[in-house]
Amino acid sequence: MEAVIAIVRNLLRNPRISLIVGVVLGLILGFIVAWGFWPIEVTDTTPDVLRQDLQEDYLVMAAQAYAQTNDPDAAVRRWDDLGNAAGATYIRLQTQPDKIDPAVLQNYGGLIQTVKGSIAPAAVDTGGDSGSLGNLVLYASIIVVVVVLGGGGLYLYRLLRKGSGATTAVMQGAQASKNADKTNFEELGLAPPITQTMTTYVLGDDLYDESFSIDTAGGEFLGEYGVGVSETIGVGEPKKVAALEIWLFDKNDIKTATTVVMSEHAYNDPTIRGRLEPKGSLNVVKPGEQVLLETETLQLLATVVDLEYGMGALPQNSHFERITLELAIWPRSGN
Repeated sequence: MEAVIAIVRNLLRNPRISLIVGVVLGLILGFIVAWGFWPIEVTDTTPDVLRQDLQEDYLVMAAQAYAQTNDPDAAVRRWDDLGNAAGATYIRLQTQPDKIDPAVLQNYGGLIQTVKGSIAPAAVDTGGDSGSLGNLVLYASIIVVVVVLGGGGLYLYRLLRKGSGATTAVMQGAQASKNADKTNFEELGLAPPITQTMTTYVLGDDLYDESFSIDTAGGEFLGEYGVGVSETIGVGEPKKVAALEIWLFDKNDIKTATTVVMSEHAYNDPTIRGRLEPKGSLNVVKPGEQVLLETETLQLLATVVDLEYGMGALPQNSHFERITLELAIWPRSGN
């Protein structure tokens, strides 16, 4: 026992280890106090306090109920029950055609736009009532816990990985995007885009999902755009990505424009094509290939800047080892 105590004392003399132990003990004590002595109880509330995924499920049910009953009063009331989260939830569902029939969602959105006007993420109500104060305390507590956990985790990660020289797929993708040369559209006789972004997927980045905001020089929000994994092939880790989905959301358009860029093998496979056709137009990727997306007031030009297929037991040209896309946004002609 004395030997164990001596070892522990020696370890705690190291400032880094002492810091980590202190953070862990502090978090444990904080959770015991928060959940054991002062637990937060919420009753008889509305869906606006639910998690994002549950808010999405609620809005899906509201849209489906309206499609079946055609009751506008109930449909608008259910929208209002989501409060400030309604607009953002609707926008997220537009990019998830596998979760709800786009026609059903668009039908519901048409009613809401008729009654409420344009659908856009709403500002958070900062009223001083007791319910808002309780929510503010709850959110502040969550933020503090997340910051402490994140800071402690990041410090521990850097401590454990220091000097290892390990480079993750995410880091490789970020470096590839940084090294890629952006197109000078003015030299091509075109107006400079509102925004222009390089993004790179690298094999091993299983959570690849990029999104970017579209804002004017004066800070006005126009919409969002992004790209994420749409289809994988084969089994095992890391995931073998065979298709990426590019999307463009326009705050002035009820429908989100989407397109899919696919590997040669996936493009020529009828089964894979059948699964991806509902997501938008299908395009086989080639270096230099360009794809155009248009909405009511915006247009997105996606260019395949760099492409390398993965090797292995899977069919040739079936999944990406690395692919870099340039995404550029302009106002749509005539707007």
